[in-house]
Amino acid sequence: MDLKRRSWALWLAVIAALALIGGTVAACGDEEQTPLKIGVLLVNSETQTDTALDRLRAFKLAIKHVNEAGGVFGQPVEVVEGDTLNPQEEARRLIEEEGVHAIVGPNSSADSLLVIEVAAPAGVLVISPSASSPLLTANEDGDLFFRTVLSDVAQGPALAQLTRERGFDNVGVIYRDDAWGQGLAAAFKEAWTGGIVAVSSPADLQESYLDLIEESAREGAQALVLLTFWPEGEVILREALDSGLYEQFLFGDALRVADVAEAVGGGRLAGMYGTVSSPSHENPSTAIWEEAFRDEYGRDTEATYVRETYDATIAIALAAEEAGEAEGTAIRDALRGIGAAPGEHVRPGVEGIARALSLIREGDEVDYAGASVSMDWDEFGDLRRGYIGTWRFTADGAIEDVDVIAYER
Repeated sequence: MDLKRRSWALWLAVIAALALIGGTVAACGDEEQTPLKIGVLLVNSETQTDTALDRLRAFKLAIKHVNEAGGVFGQPVEVVEGDTLNPQEEARRLIEEEGVHAIVGPNSSADSLLVIEVAAPAGVLVISPSASSPLLTANEDGDLFFRTVLSDVAQGPALAQLTRERGFDNVGVIYRDDAWGQGLAAAFKEAWTGGIVAVSSPADLQESYLDLIEESAREGAQALVLLTFWPEGEVILREALDSGLYEQFLFGDALRVADVAEAVGGGRLAGMYGTVSSPSHENPSTAIWEEAFRDEYGRDTEATYVRETYDATIAIALAAEEAGEAEGTAIRDALRGIGAAPGEHVRPGVEGIARALSLIREGDEVDYAGASVSMDWDEFGDLRRGYIGTWRFTADGAIEDVDVIAYER
């Protein structure tokens, strides 16, 4: 073979090799990465509360923002909705049948304990926007349970301080006999220095609570600290007022519901205070989020832990992008890095999320400044810092936010 023919043969071999390499790369590129699939457990089909529905709306807003920002792995995030009527059964369906990689929810601490029993062995991440019981901190969950609400180790002392500031030194306490009520009551009692009679209330709705009210008042309580959900809270408040046993009340976060004042009627709860895990009034991310929620739904929301639901969803999406794969344990391992320093501050909304996703893809660090608080988690999945807000019912039955107290440990 002469030199010219040999050179031509070598050139053809090079072209063939490059074509083979190119084909291999293209084939790899054609293999679509598994889309991120998130389950949501927030709404009970039997109750359909406005609070739960607004949390679901916040979840959907977060998904919309992520997908409009380009999605995770360049693909739309997929969603599967579940029903909290049977949280453990629904968690099993979401995981085993639908193949979700993470779950946002559930609302309550008691339901969270049930869901973790299914999710943790399956390696599925769970982030609750509202399960605040301290009992969840030490729970065996394989580091697969996080929350975007402060533990009640923060709310309990704040409620005790508020009670003292209202001029009371002897109180009755009625608390829901579940993980949330037990945890908040214990945190309150540990911080309380005055007289106290604490009584547990069944988690199932009762026709009457008069015997519990009488028991809580037996040492001459000046006020009733009520740590229940709103259906039983409504009954307890009416009976406490009608019996003349109480005229003054303080509330945990679950009773920050305007329907309570409306049900009791006549402005009878005007000037009664409570506490709730809350964003700072000066948080720029909160203002951005509130405008986005208003633009999407045509109104504001006063429901609790709605912003926290948005934050939980965004955190999962950013952590999945950081992990580079849609697997619960991989998302978990990346989660703490996207919500704390170091990293560029990124905020809610399509623009902020698009910036965050771009930074992550470029190998840079992000610090997501949430619509509620900074997502700075400790080794237990609890927030290291945040705010406890104080609020009160007004004469017309509305809810007025009064102040916020910074919490950090």
